[in-house]
Amino acid sequence: MEKQRSFSLKSTRFLVFSFAISSSLIFLVFLFTWVIKSNPAIHRETHFQFNKPLFNHKPITIESLSRFSSNGSVQSVNHSTHFLKPENESGSVKFSVFKQIQRQESEGEVVEDGDGDGEIEDVEEDTPAPTMEEDIEVDDKLELLKEHKEVKMTKVSSADEFKAQGDGKMEEKMMNGCDVTKGKWVYDESYPLYTNGSCPFIDEGFNCGTNGRQDRDYMKWKWQPQDCDFPRFNAAKMLDLISGKRLVFVGDSINRNQWESMLCMLMSAVKDPKKVYETHGRRITKEKGNYSFKFVDYKCTIEYYVSHFLVHESKARIRQKRRPTLRIDAIDHGSSKWKGADILVFNTAHWWSHFKTKAGINYYQEGNQVHPKLDVSTAFGKALMTWAGWVDRHINPRKTRVFFRNLAPSHFRGGLWNSGGHCMEATWPLNDTSGMEYPEKNRIVEEVILQMKTPVTLLNVTGLSAYRIDGHPSIYGKKTGTRYSSNIQDCSHWCLPGVPDTWNEILFFHLQSKENSKFHSKIRL
Repeated sequence: MEKQRSFSLKSTRFLVFSFAISSSLIFLVFLFTWVIKSNPAIHRETHFQFNKPLFNHKPITIESLSRFSSNGSVQSVNHSTHFLKPENESGSVKFSVFKQIQRQESEGEVVEDGDGDGEIEDVEEDTPAPTMEEDIEVDDKLELLKEHKEVKMTKVSSADEFKAQGDGKMEEKMMNGCDVTKGKWVYDESYPLYTNGSCPFIDEGFNCGTNGRQDRDYMKWKWQPQDCDFPRFNAAKMLDLISGKRLVFVGDSINRNQWESMLCMLMSAVKDPKKVYETHGRRITKEKGNYSFKFVDYKCTIEYYVSHFLVHESKARIRQKRRPTLRIDAIDHGSSKWKGADILVFNTAHWWSHFKTKAGINYYQEGNQVHPKLDVSTAFGKALMTWAGWVDRHINPRKTRVFFRNLAPSHFRGGLWNSGGHCMEATWPLNDTSGMEYPEKNRIVEEVILQMKTPVTLLNVTGLSAYRIDGHPSIYGKKTGTRYSSNIQDCSHWCLPGVPDTWNEILFFHLQSKENSKFHSKIRL
């Protein structure tokens, strides 16, 4: 009897012990499952995608801006006002920092088509390997896109994937995170958005079709960002956006190229062309510097003001002679006309590669001092700091949205503009630009924008434009019978319709953003 009772007690203890162990295991399983579900990062693999950079570039530091300031000081950076910092999944903020500027010792000169009073300078004889800010001599090994059979078969619908990524640092972003600098050129039969015949505002230098260019493929390419749908330009909507406002372009002849493009794009929505006119009765030519076109039905103006450097072109007495100088510490004297604009689109780059600006001998002036010699990169940075200071003092960000378009590349093959450089044979985009250096001037622009308290949106067109060797006037910058000499081609400016239309589509893309009250550029890690 005692043995039976003892056996019963042992069995009961064993069952209780087993139940406790089982319950504990079940609890641990449920606990582990709950932890996994609430913290997915614990068990999921993390993948990092490294994009191949479009350009060879070296990063730079904000500290290097001190060499642009006359007193050696640098303003404090207020990142939150105009740079959207990307967040990771946990909500922490990451921020990329620029490192030291790599100086390019020399640049090729750019042929200008006028802009008023510009003079043509001599070019240095020996020119090193090209960068994107130079008159690029394109390597003959770069194949044209047309040579690829896959594209020939799908020409109407798409083109090969282009790796246009800008500089890998600062990129235009809409607030939803779409990077418009990454994408591809897609052949689209519905383009162009206008024709040479439908737009009376294209001056001779950009009017390639009227000047005898027979091929039309260069008009048919549409830029398609890879991460979002890029809406087709809507002229009526754009006019509604700028109704009652002033849209002002300030810069060199490349900005005039973009300004003329915008006029043509908007005209497609105008019912009565007679209600669009230049307020001073001027006809667009490269000899005139300033224009203002009024769209009567929309009570808006589309304006252009020439400013090669954004700072004052002056004269100073040097060795008993008055010589041209560039006042890198004084804003352009035409700046009063920029005030009160609702949208400002600035640029400068083209004229900084002229021999005089590149050499920097007895040319750059600050106050009464003319520098015996000053490096062009330092002078460019100082000039941009002067521009930035003017913007911060005189622009009300609640009223005015400010854009800065960076450098648009040139494409010269076999030489420079005055030594046989050419692009006439190119009728399709390039397939690769990975060997080209990212312009140092672009990096300096990015540094300066970081310093500003006024929000500035960077229109980063360098990467996407780099492929478009087919888009230049070449010999078709003048009417048939009055072309450039066989040794001079324009591979710097752009035919219209053409590549500047895409720049304006990007501008439209920003302006129609739902959060257009927030004026942001974005830095990518």
